[in-house]
Amino acid sequence: MEQEKVIVIDFGGQYNQLVARRVRECNVYCEIYSYKTDIEKIKEMNPKGIILTGGPNSCYEPDSPTYTKELFELGIPVLGLCYGAQLMMHVLGGKVEKAPVREYGKTEVFVKQDSPLFAGVSATTICWMSHFDYISKPAEGFRICAHTADCPVAAAENQEKNLYAIQFHPEVLHTVEGTKMLHNFVRGVCGCAGTWRMDSFVENAIKDVREKVGDGKVLLALSGGVDSSVLAALLAKAIGPQLTCVFVDHGLLRKNEGDEVESVFGKGGAFDINFIRVNAQERYYAKLAGVTEPEQKRKIIGEEFIRVFEEEAKKIGAVDFLAQGTIYPDVVESGLGGESAVIKSHHNVGGLPDYVDFKDIIEPLRNLFKDEVRKAGLELGLPDYLVYRQPFPGPGLGIRIIGEVTAEKVRIVQDADYIYREEIAKAGLDRSIGQYFAALTNMRSVGVMGDERTYDYAVALRAVNTVDFMTAEAADIPFDVLQTVMSRIINEVKGVNRVFYDLTSKPPGTIEFE
Repeated sequence: MEQEKVIVIDFGGQYNQLVARRVRECNVYCEIYSYKTDIEKIKEMNPKGIILTGGPNSCYEPDSPTYTKELFELGIPVLGLCYGAQLMMHVLGGKVEKAPVREYGKTEVFVKQDSPLFAGVSATTICWMSHFDYISKPAEGFRICAHTADCPVAAAENQEKNLYAIQFHPEVLHTVEGTKMLHNFVRGVCGCAGTWRMDSFVENAIKDVREKVGDGKVLLALSGGVDSSVLAALLAKAIGPQLTCVFVDHGLLRKNEGDEVESVFGKGGAFDINFIRVNAQERYYAKLAGVTEPEQKRKIIGEEFIRVFEEEAKKIGAVDFLAQGTIYPDVVESGLGGESAVIKSHHNVGGLPDYVDFKDIIEPLRNLFKDEVRKAGLELGLPDYLVYRQPFPGPGLGIRIIGEVTAEKVRIVQDADYIYREEIAKAGLDRSIGQYFAALTNMRSVGVMGDERTYDYAVALRAVNTVDFMTAEAADIPFDVLQTVMSRIINEVKGVNRVFYDLTSKPPGTIEFE
């Protein structure tokens, strides 16, 4: 990425990716690095600004994550958030100690509007606090520019040296004017022009792929998910028929999904590529017969994908490049953008076959967050239903069917899920809920339909809101919408006589059922 950038130095904070995403929303490119990254590497990157994240430690403890004082003497603007703010004060000679009153949650903060950070911010604003320690004495040369009822130094600044410390978290949505504060830092203090845009990214990525691939051949395992679909579209625009996509339809996709993928990428679709659809439904059902244990189901689905992919790759012969749908969270979670490229396991697999004969791997999306991948998809002309497709697990409906997987159970959950998604969209809730789907329980119960006794399955509806998928809360869907979904499923889906709504949060539950 040969352009202006801001870097985030991570000290173990739970919001590290969120900080980077918020910066990119200001149209400024941003990358995340560990606090262990050498100062010389930071200098080489020549960032326009540096942001230090929060973290769970106390900066005054001897073994806590720290950074050299030289970071604050480079002449590059630095913004410390929470732990990062405390560390800045500690390293520069201020004092940090255990707070007499712990602050957690939404807090009223009083700011000085003459601070570059708080330009255009309300004098009294609501921010998200989460700290045990506090800055009891700012470092020399710093002015206090925000406080709360219990925190005398909610923010401090040294405008002459472009050093800023914020005790709260501007990156989370609970901080009402947080985006404005980060915009003030990256566009105002750091002087970034805001040139990070999806149209230019797509244009440059296509050019880079063409240069790297030349007249070579590229193989992509296309799952039909957002990442692989956007990658396929980008590669198709770049190299056209030099790309071969292998789409393994294991029979565990959502209703009509296989046909939708083929209509976009197959013959007669918008892209001139080699598209191979392998209809392996019966093969998968045979392998899964009698299997009820979730991890065993996952393993069978993954291994069978390798076998199918292996057979198709052998027919194709040698290829020059294997394309992977790695995105930035995969890179971060695999070592914070470490020294070597991280090869993402295909989400259906747990490891692509190592026999595949290729020279190199290409990962054009590895610098993008999920929301940016979606924007790239729209730039590339993909239809909305592909770009905004609901998150879907690698093993597909195999882990949304409790117990044994059969063709009949797949039909039931596909039809129920289709109705659920249709009604959510009709109610205008499809973009406001994080993830929603129907699952088939292994429970059967007595019911009455048409004056006759039934003994059929129960469907469970799941809908959650989440920022990072590490925690989630059940979505508050209007009762009339749920009633409509229930009525339609019971009347239209053969084999179902009961519908539940799952209220479980994560933790203690998980988002998926298995």
